[in-house]
Amino acid sequence: MAKQISEIRPSVDSRSSQVLPSKLGKAKDRSLKLDPIPESTDSLRKKLKDKRRQQKQQEKQRKQALRHKSKRRKTSPRRIAASNPDSKPSEKELVKALAVPVSVETVPVRQRPKRVVRRSTSSRWRPLKRLGILLGVTGVACAGGWVALELNLPDTTHMETETQVRAGTLTLKSADGSILFQDGPASHKKVKIDQIPRQLQQAFIATEDRRFFEHDGIDGQGILRAMVTNVLSGELAEGGSTITQQLARMTYLNQERSILRKLKEARLSQKIEDKLSKTQILERYLNQVYLGSGAYGVADAAWVYFGKSLDQLNLQESATLAGLPAAPSLYSPLSNPKVAKERRNLVLERMVRAEAITPDMAAKAKKSPIALNPKVPPNAQDHSPYFTAYLQQQLPELLSKDVLAQGGLEIETTLNLKWQKAAASTIKDAVYHDGYAQRFDQAALVSLDPRNGEIKTMVGGNAFEQSQFNRVTQSRRQPGSTFKALVYTAAIASGFSPHDGFPDAPFIVDGYQPNNYGHVYKGWMSMNQALTKSANIPAVRVFMAVGFEPTIKLARELGIQSPLKPYYSTALGANEVSLLELTRAYGTLAAQGYRTQPYGIRSIRNRQGKVLFQHKTAKQRVLDSSSSAIMTWMLQQVVTTGTGKPAQIGRPVAGKTGTSEHNRDLWFVGYIPQLVTGVWLGNDDNYPTTGSSATAAATWGNFMKQTVKDIPAQSFPALPKLAGRKGSIKPKSVKPKRIRNLPMPQQEEPATEPAERETLD
Repeated sequence: MAKQISEIRPSVDSRSSQVLPSKLGKAKDRSLKLDPIPESTDSLRKKLKDKRRQQKQQEKQRKQALRHKSKRRKTSPRRIAASNPDSKPSEKELVKALAVPVSVETVPVRQRPKRVVRRSTSSRWRPLKRLGILLGVTGVACAGGWVALELNLPDTTHMETETQVRAGTLTLKSADGSILFQDGPASHKKVKIDQIPRQLQQAFIATEDRRFFEHDGIDGQGILRAMVTNVLSGELAEGGSTITQQLARMTYLNQERSILRKLKEARLSQKIEDKLSKTQILERYLNQVYLGSGAYGVADAAWVYFGKSLDQLNLQESATLAGLPAAPSLYSPLSNPKVAKERRNLVLERMVRAEAITPDMAAKAKKSPIALNPKVPPNAQDHSPYFTAYLQQQLPELLSKDVLAQGGLEIETTLNLKWQKAAASTIKDAVYHDGYAQRFDQAALVSLDPRNGEIKTMVGGNAFEQSQFNRVTQSRRQPGSTFKALVYTAAIASGFSPHDGFPDAPFIVDGYQPNNYGHVYKGWMSMNQALTKSANIPAVRVFMAVGFEPTIKLARELGIQSPLKPYYSTALGANEVSLLELTRAYGTLAAQGYRTQPYGIRSIRNRQGKVLFQHKTAKQRVLDSSSSAIMTWMLQQVVTTGTGKPAQIGRPVAGKTGTSEHNRDLWFVGYIPQLVTGVWLGNDDNYPTTGSSATAAATWGNFMKQTVKDIPAQSFPALPKLAGRKGSIKPKSVKPKRIRNLPMPQQEEPATEPAERETLD
């Protein structure tokens, strides 16, 4: 640029002063006719060269020229001249104009009308496309979430039965369907909807779900109303869950606080509404809702708080119960009577708004105090605690852990509740009336149906609250002379006759010396007489004649499971057995030689009504019928004329008394054709008593006199022919190493016939 200026300046000195005006004029004219000058000549040349080389891109170059023209329109010399024709260009402008080489040819720019840039159709619909994609993705996500929710819902196939029983419950029923025991959140007394007063129904609906008959399981208005009420009150004053949602939660879900649980609850409530009527939903809810103090359902609560049945409740009591579901412990009239009264009054106001009662009725009810009469929930008392515990110990063997954890089980048992109450009362009377005088403080009783093995009664002790030790199943005691019945059974099965006699005199065999009670000996006795009088010496001699092995084997087949040792004293009951297995062995005799397994569970069902377990009775003949008939006849003589006279009940009875050494254990086991019962009296610490087995026989008689009222009289099998009879087992008599008979002592017959006493070494 400096060189160009130096080339221009000489033309204006003194030597060329005449030429200057003309050049300036030409330059001026030339500058006015030129196109807009770019900022740089170098860039312009470059652009011109590019334009010549890129003929195919003319359209693009013209657009670029148009852009340059619009940008430099304000600085163009032509525009400056046009805006002010009288003004003269400045020296700087002249320099820029004259600096353009003459040889440079400008490309004329064709003027075109300004284009209106229009948006394409695709760009115009782009927002709608984006919205559609967003809605589509949202829809797919919602559908996926719905499917996932449906897959995670509990199975509702058996909803009609499941909604009547809570999960986690265990219900034991007696043979006649009466409730023996309930564990977990179970209603002790269920009622039909027509047994629930209309006013009580209205109180719950007005409090918990005022639009119950209008919604389909989910009440949107109720949720919004609850939110507004809670915000305004600053506390959780009202809930948004409908009665149907609460029933769904009680039946299938837990108390977990999560969005997923609420979604499940909402969906389940819709399913419930689809399958059940409003009346059915309300009935199930009122029977299962927890109302505090161990009361599940309105029938339980009416009894627990007011000691009344449902039909005896008044308005204020109904309102009190209706206010409990929201917070049973907080609104309990037993622990917070003031708060409970405020809650009751709030329920009454809601009933007025729902037009269930008039304002005058509410005002009158508000003035009334809450009159409480607390009682234990109905059917909450376990009348058979030992039997219940016995069955619960068997459940893990019958059901899996998952099934037990899920609960909702209903167990049908074999127990006769009426007889069970009689048995419990009999045992208490025996301990309190006879125990103090005879120095024993415990007793046990068990009854079986010998035809199938069903346990009809079980009292394992005097007081379950003080001791849960079951003396029917867990205790092992010496049975004394009650074991003699099994010894004589082995002899009869070996072919002996009940009239066969054995010496009744003192003797010593291999160092063992048995003795009769009072050291009274008859010299010679038949087996029938020896069993009737419970003489010890003949029993040992019979045991030796039949043999240890055959007798012990038959005793096991009859039902004895405890170890039996091949000792002479075994004949007198030296080995310890349980009351249940001894009673079972006598039951085999009552069943004419058929052995059954004692059991207490008939069937187990889950909440869906599916049978999880069903007992199948299995009989096995272990003794021929003639031998069992002969033994029954012999045991009848014990009750008729022998030591078992206190067990007489006015109909044929077969049984045997028993006393262990030093009267530590007092026994009587007897039966009629339809029922066999065993009784034990004694002390847990083995302390000797001052009583006799006659007390046990009397206790047995007191119980059986109450039960036979429901059992028709039935005769025992007739005594079969004894002549020419053959045995069903082979005897293996004992060959002692040494036996010595002792002389008969001088003796006198006792004035009265005492109960037997066995002396054991």
